[in-house]
Amino acid sequence: MVVITAMVCYSCAPTKDVREANTTVPEAFKTQTTDTINTAQLQWKEFFSDPYLQTLIDSALVNNQELNIILQQVDMSQNEIKARKGEYLPFVSMYGGAEVEKVGEYTRNGAVEHNLDIKDGKEFPEPLPNFGVGLSATWELDIWKKLRNSKKAAVFEYLSSVEGKHFMVTHLVSEIADAYYELVALDNQMEIIDQNLDIQQQALKMVRLQKQAARVTELAVRRFEAEMLKNQSHKFEVQQQIVETENEINFLIGSKPKHIARDSEHFIEKEIDTIYTGIPSQLLQNRPDIRQAEYELAAAKLDVKVARANFYPSIGIHAGVGLEAFDLKYLFTTPESLLYGLVGDAIGPLINKNAIKAEYYNATDKQLQAVFEYEKTILSAYIEVANELSNIDNLKSSYNLKQDQVNKLTESIDISMRLFQSARAEYIEVLLTQREALDSRIELVETKKEQMLARINMYQALGGGWN
Repeated sequence: MVVITAMVCYSCAPTKDVREANTTVPEAFKTQTTDTINTAQLQWKEFFSDPYLQTLIDSALVNNQELNIILQQVDMSQNEIKARKGEYLPFVSMYGGAEVEKVGEYTRNGAVEHNLDIKDGKEFPEPLPNFGVGLSATWELDIWKKLRNSKKAAVFEYLSSVEGKHFMVTHLVSEIADAYYELVALDNQMEIIDQNLDIQQQALKMVRLQKQAARVTELAVRRFEAEMLKNQSHKFEVQQQIVETENEINFLIGSKPKHIARDSEHFIEKEIDTIYTGIPSQLLQNRPDIRQAEYELAAAKLDVKVARANFYPSIGIHAGVGLEAFDLKYLFTTPESLLYGLVGDAIGPLINKNAIKAEYYNATDKQLQAVFEYEKTILSAYIEVANELSNIDNLKSSYNLKQDQVNKLTESIDISMRLFQSARAEYIEVLLTQREALDSRIELVETKKEQMLARINMYQALGGGWN
């Protein structure tokens, strides 16, 4: 009968095919070789050599609140595996109880009790107590692998949560490094502003002397003073940015506001190490978000099998054994007080299966969603690397040009001052030269910072930072 019911349910079960995910990627990145050397394989402590930055990252990996929230999610996913595993094992329970019952004399049980001596001519006690202890067991036979597939899906969900944690770590490491170099760049901007203020102070003294000699008017003095006030105001703006960036780092490391130790010297002279991209197919192994999407897809496939198994009958076994008596002194008298039972049943859907069908269709739709999500993650990863490759090349060219610009404008400051002293240049030329030199030096620092951030972003895009 069970076989016939299974065949009927199988013939009525719907089927919806879902295509496989497309995981093909180009053999190499544009303008790159097929060399498999990959910077993503470096541990973050090897990639970031600055000891101050290493200390900050170490602190964040312990104290960051968002990461700790993710860790709890991983732990809950592991507990879910234990729960799913227990579902296809027998459930064994122990029971014990006592009750008192008074039945009507003009019932079958009452008539039997009043006309039957139980032992030594004594009648049943009234009201009738009852005592019992024993074991009971229930077990659903997982012949359709519904419960096992559910447990396997929980395993993939756990692995997905682990990869989610790894992706969170890569993001956290990158975020701290970005903020750290932003802070270092701001320190260098502050130093440039101070140096420029010294130059302007000297220029202002010279202009005042020129005014005393009637070679310039009060207008020149006021313009130089206004330029100094502008840069002094800008200095306070940079100070505020430093405070905010320090507190951003403090938040990431789970700390209250405090000074962030850092190495800001020789920032402009820092060499940008070469990034080795490897080949695109390595992204599938190195990127945690791609592996997370892959595990989510595997779990979704198993969820479809679980939903389809709901159309088949579930077969269960119920068993019990124990001792029962109306008097405690007879409770352990065997075999008179012994009772046991064994029941097997099969329950399957027959009419009104709309809810089960809806669950199955939802499971297949979620599987297709997981396919698209997996493909999207792979495409996004490839594009991120391609964008950063172009960004690194363009920033390198831009930095070299801006460095030449800074050198020329720095030389122009001395030239303009000498020409102004010899009355061969107007004061406005001196002002513009100093302003342009300041702007170019700040832009050079910004470009160096962008180079550092591009290197960090490439490391993250390749899948580095979590190991």
